[in-house]
Amino acid sequence: MRLQNYFKDNIYANRGMTLESDINQTNEYYNLHNIALIYKKPTPIRVVQVEYPKNRIREAYFNEPSTLDYTGVYQGKYLEFDAKETQSKTSFPLSNIHKHQMEHIKKVLYYGGIVYLVVRFSALNRTYLLLGNDLLRFLEEYDRKSIPLDYFEKFGYFIEMKYAPRLDYIKVIDKIINVKECKKS
Repeated sequence: MRLQNYFKDNIYANRGMTLESDINQTNEYYNLHNIALIYKKPTPIRVVQVEYPKNRIREAYFNEPSTLDYTGVYQGKYLEFDAKETQSKTSFPLSNIHKHQMEHIKKVLYYGGIVYLVVRFSALNRTYLLLGNDLLRFLEEYDRKSIPLDYFEKFGYFIEMKYAPRLDYIKVIDKIINVKECKKS
């Protein structure tokens, strides 16, 4: 196989996984350096058929819709977030967020947790953190099918790509915690 055909065939093979891979590497770094404990939640499944003695699952179904991708704790604060990617250079389609996820975001906010989306505009190689409150505000104020990039630039937090940690989103969480604590005093 010629090299250029390999790239042509495989460039989209793991689309949507690069952001999760970067987040997983970041979470490993946070855990190894005792910064935060954040992990990817498994999707609940119901196993129907298992092949013994190999213990290989032959048939399974999703038990219920999953909520958000990641959960954890940082400085005594509960965190939960979802990782989303888009190829668009101008907006993030709201169809990427399911109704049950929006309801879950509202619940986490109700109980005082910190909830957000980490959204990567892959074609631009830009990643933003958008707080759940800002997502809900957008939905209340605008009747649109997508969130424009400029909304992320105005209300979101740009997350710089680095070597280690790969996506240091905890820096953004520090800012959020500091703002909340300043409002309390």
